[in-house]
Amino acid sequence: MKILGISAHYHDSAAALVVDGVPVSAVQEERLSRHKNDAGFPSNAIEWCLTNAGLEADDLDAVVFYERSMLKFERILTSALRTFPYSWRSFPHAIKNSLGEKVWVRGIISSYLGVPRKKILFTAHHASHAAAAFLTSPSRRAAILTADGVGEWATVTAGHGTRAPGATDITLLREIRYPHSLGMLYSTFTAYLGFAVNEDEYKVMGLAAYGRPTMVEQVRKLIRRTPDGGFALAPEYFEYETTASRSYSSRFEDLFGSPRTPFEPIDMETTEGRRFADCAASVQRVLEDTLVEMARALHDETGLPDLCLGGGVALNGVANARILAESGFQRVFVPPAPGDAGCALGAALYADRIHFRRPHRQVPDHPYWGPDADAADLFRIAAEDGFEPQRLPEQEMIHRVAQELAQGRIVGWMQDACELGPRALGNRSILAAPHDAAMRDRLNRSIKYREEFRPFAPAVPLEHADRYFEMPPGGARLARHMSGVFPVRAEWREKLAAVTHVDGTARVQTVERSMAPRFHALLEAYGALTGIPVLLNTSFNLAGEPIVNRAVEGYSTFRRSGIDLLVAGDALVTKRSVAQALPEVA
Repeated sequence: MKILGISAHYHDSAAALVVDGVPVSAVQEERLSRHKNDAGFPSNAIEWCLTNAGLEADDLDAVVFYERSMLKFERILTSALRTFPYSWRSFPHAIKNSLGEKVWVRGIISSYLGVPRKKILFTAHHASHAAAAFLTSPSRRAAILTADGVGEWATVTAGHGTRAPGATDITLLREIRYPHSLGMLYSTFTAYLGFAVNEDEYKVMGLAAYGRPTMVEQVRKLIRRTPDGGFALAPEYFEYETTASRSYSSRFEDLFGSPRTPFEPIDMETTEGRRFADCAASVQRVLEDTLVEMARALHDETGLPDLCLGGGVALNGVANARILAESGFQRVFVPPAPGDAGCALGAALYADRIHFRRPHRQVPDHPYWGPDADAADLFRIAAEDGFEPQRLPEQEMIHRVAQELAQGRIVGWMQDACELGPRALGNRSILAAPHDAAMRDRLNRSIKYREEFRPFAPAVPLEHADRYFEMPPGGARLARHMSGVFPVRAEWREKLAAVTHVDGTARVQTVERSMAPRFHALLEAYGALTGIPVLLNTSFNLAGEPIVNRAVEGYSTFRRSGIDLLVAGDALVTKRSVAQALPEVA
């Protein structure tokens, strides 16, 4: 059976193809359209998935959309009418937006693919999240917790899943409904702090490490716990139901002070800079506490040792680490794409296992489902541009790159299939030595072109992780997809200064040989030269751009930044001199 999953029309559109119960391809539309967080109908992603599998649209048994579009329209309409007349400005915008692509999804899919309408199915948004988290995990029985901004109505769901040779079951026991949303709470602070909603929430988490949770009591005025173990937001502090222009009210500003304008620098040496950092630390603490309490209650209810986390809130690695440490669960699984992009894969798997009742098949435990990096393309492009590219055998390439990294060079590293999800996990990465804080500053200033408080992740072979990082039981698995933040051991913080955050933690990536053999070999080779098998790993993109996909995008980024070497497969390009890189930004 061949099932295509689609997510679209909100943010991070994607397509995924499942054949006979196993994913064969999945890619975000942004990687092909080159428009960051592309929310449009994922025509490029669909075409690539089908072409990659050698299929035509007529070969598909089902096409599954990741949410119930009419139910979502009902929520938008009901919310607008419920808050009228305060919503009179946002009402026309909301209805116009919903009456376009969002409502007529079945017709759009049928028209684009030419498939009969009866082949087009819909899953609930949080069912897609749950399936993406549970059905891609190695667990046979697990509790499931999903949290995001909003799906149709649900913003949080809790339940459990069971996999058996004959049948699969996902049961969502309860939900919290819009407008009460942890994702919207965090996104409101994201907007207040001058960052882009649905894109920059991770900046709030990074900024939080620089602050103190001095405003926790103020934040708790915005969110109160309910007797059933859930929560409710205080509506007087929010405006996302009544206006499209901003999400927080004047009462919110009375509580926290004036918001930051988007282009205002955050200077930790100033009172304002510290206020913004304290604000970030406070909402981060409240988010963590709320998630830990809900996870602990779910553990007590189910008695299961495993928890699968889904939804965009599951990208919060600090909260994930606290859930692992404090909820009672022995293992916490987070997929590489817990947000809406991963729902394309979740929807396809849900249809296969739940709708069609097909027997479960183990999903390969890796994030690499996208297009390959073509070494021949890099060789050709670089040669046409006047470089002298090389093709090196694998062992020679790994040794050469390890040597360059040990000498302080910065490497663009492209291998095999592109990752699904927002994090580069060794196939579309920028790599550098992790030892000197000056390397972090250089990367932020002359390559990533981003705020100085933004941290970088360390990648370490799984078997060496506990030597450098305080990994609790189950922590290594959580770090497999860079989904947990853990303390750097005190004796290594000075030697890992470029990847150690100001609070002594790091968002660790543990690398297994079986999942990423070349990346693992590179880490081991670097360790043989330096004594420390850890590399700084950050996504291969410049600020405001999607992660690179093809060799041509990697080459363009290489030429427009301070990257010294570029590798795609067995092809290597080196800048002949520093003059060939753009000058550093002062």
